[in-house]
Parts: sequence; C-alpha cells; structure tokens
Amino acid sequence: MATNNPTKKRIQELKAEYDSLRKGKESLLVMVDEAEIPEAVYNSNAIENSTLTLKETEKILLDMEVSRDVSVREVFEAKNLARVVGYIHTKSQESEVDKETILLLHQMLIGGINDQIAGRFRTKGEYVRVGTHIAPAPEHVERMIEAMLVEYTSDLNSYFLDKVGKFHLDFETIHPFNDGNGRIGRVLINYQLQRLGFPSVIVRDREKKDYYKAFGDYRDNKNTKTIEKILALGLTESLHKRIAYLKGETIIPLADHTKKYSLSGPALSNAARRQKIPAFREKGVWKIPENFKYEASK
Repeated sequence: MATNNPTKKRIQELKAEYDSLRKGKESLLVMVDEAEIPEAVYNSNAIENSTLTLKETEKILLDMEVSRDVSVREVFEAKNLARVVGYIHTKSQESEVDKETILLLHQMLIGGINDQIAGRFRTKGEYVRVGTHIAPAPEHVERMIEAMLVEYTSDLNSYFLDKVGKFHLDFETIHPFNDGNGRIGRVLINYQLQRLGFPSVIVRDREKKDYYKAFGDYRDNKNTKTIEKILALGLTESLHKRIAYLKGETIIPLADHTKKYSLSGPALSNAARRQKIPAFREKGVWKIPENFKYEASK
C-alpha cells in the first residue's frame, strides 16, 4: 500500500505554504509547539489507559495541584513524556534516529517510574503480549531494531509518510521494551517528521480504534493503508493549524463558524475529519479561520 497521489500533492502544497510563511516567525512556531505539548501528552498517555484528563495533565505540567488524588506514576508519566516531547524538537535536527537515541528517549520516559527497565531493551526471560500478539523473543529484539533502522535510512524511494508509518508498525510489532513502547513509538513518528522539516502530529485517544486497527491490518496481511491514512490526516491537520497561526488568522470554533454562515453542522464536521477544509483541533475542539468560505462541493 502507499499514500495516494492526491494526498501527496495536497501535503506538498501545504508544506510549501508552511515553509514560505514560517520565515522570520520561528518564535511563533515554538509557542504553538509548546502550547500543544499537554494535548500531545494527554492523548498518548490516554491511549495507554492513563486516567488523567487533559485539564489535569495541563495542571501537572504547570506544577499545579489537581482536584483529586492521582497516582505518583501518572504524574511521572505526564512530566516525563512532556520532557521527551520537548527534547526531540532539538535532537531531531541534530541526527537521524538511531538505537542510542531510542534508548535515551526510553530512559527519559521511564526513569523514576521503573529504573530497572528504563533505557534498555527486553532481555532474557522478558516476554510481552499485546492483545493476541506475542512480541518477538527478547534475544531477537536488538537485531530486529537495528535491521529496522537500516531499512528506514537506506530506503530512498518510498514516500516519507509510508516509511514513517511502516517504521512505527514494525517498532510496535517488535515491542522492544518492557513498558513504554506505544509512547516511545509515537514520539519516534514525530522525531522522524521533524527531522524532515514537518510539524508534529497527535495520534488521538478518541481515534484509537482506527489506530489499533492499523496494527491488526499489518500483522494479518502486511497492509499499511490504515496507518498511512492516520498519519496523512494528522499531518494535514497539523499543517492547517500552523498555517492559520502563521497567517495571523482570527481562529474560531467550527461550531461558531457553522452558525455564522448558516451551514450544515454535520457536513462541516465531516469535512473537518476528512481534512477537506482547513480545520484543526485544539484541546479536542475543532477550530477554523473565521474568514474561510465553505463550498459544499468540498
């Protein structure tokens, strides 16, 4: 499977606009990225069944008290992941992802939570199962990770999103760590995208059914279409958001836009989900530039 040509063309156009607009506005992009960290952390941890809400995650990252007792582990998970997300913004510009970087990111993520397993791959006797999938035996992990990295860096022909998607599927299939595989895997998606000059994407908890389906499709018949679609939609949304800010647009909730122009709410929401309009989410709320004119044919 591979990302279709219309999607490639759309992403190329948005990337060109993004690159043109960002000149001289790097500080604004840093602000957008930093403001997005709690949302990225919340969603990635929620996929792993964290009980923290987005508001609680925001408070924890600001060292504020939350209104209920939360486990020390969940506090560490939020703070550690936020540190990792921030770190890769710089690290991804320095070098391609490699084994040492993956281990370092894992040490940053799991350190203070379980130091016995932080920063190392699974070793003899450490087996893991995800649903019905039993990950490869620990003695094969390091070799498989190294082979996966070589495949990624040596493939000069495949479309970048297809490469990133396959890398993620392979990484999660190997499940190299005792804990933190999903969160590190999603961090690596953004490491690779940022390395290529693209903004981060958020794999959202509300869409984890499709996300999990991507792994089943790959393990059952090597079908990568589902993960490619998830990443293409996520990247398009991320570009739409940053372009809106770079243009200095007045940004309003999609619901308000619907009322203002007397539009069909379901039609506009559907167009947003399919990224047929320049809508994006902030704190789970769909938003759009106020002056955007919707055409039903879209």
